[in-house]
Amino acid sequence: MNPMAMDDDGMNSQGRCEWCLGDELYESYHDKEWGVPIYDDDKLFEFLILEGAQAGLSWITVLRKRENYREAMDNFDAEKIARYGVRKKQQLLRNSGIIRNRLKIDSAISNAKAFLEFRNKETGFSEFIWSFAGNKPQQNRFKMLSEIPATTLESEKMSKALKKLGFNFVGGTICYAFMQATGMVNDHLVSCFRYTECKEKAL
Repeated sequence: MNPMAMDDDGMNSQGRCEWCLGDELYESYHDKEWGVPIYDDDKLFEFLILEGAQAGLSWITVLRKRENYREAMDNFDAEKIARYGVRKKQQLLRNSGIIRNRLKIDSAISNAKAFLEFRNKETGFSEFIWSFAGNKPQQNRFKMLSEIPATTLESEKMSKALKKLGFNFVGGTICYAFMQATGMVNDHLVSCFRYTECKEKAL
């Protein structure tokens, strides 16, 4: 999730990155989840689906709907999502608790199929995804929000690889936001109290 660009540079008195300020849910997400390394295949799949849902929207919009997504989409069980048919898609399109975008719903289903196909043929999805970060969390040292990129060479490579495997809504910007959220890169500002905490969680 890359909400950085929507806020001014700087830090607040509590030592948080400013992009999360003013919303309790957002601050909690920043304090507990964002930037923590994730290696579980299923959890990585969940974040990939949510990142696709974010396209064109703010991350807080998706974050507020995350629990609704979990309920509506069988807790992001890829095997169940891959079997969604016309009736289920119509139910999702009528569900005001999620983002009712036909292309994004279709993408979630096709991405579930691509995810399962990959796991049936290759080694773990986590190993594949983390290879684009050099197999370890990258520790950036940004001092201002304006320094943080929207996309990188690594995220563009990830995007091309995922598209080749049949994934949708995985452009370079989405992939970099995904890398930030799942701890492949530590993009907390160095002055943020979470920077060191996330760094210490790196394997």
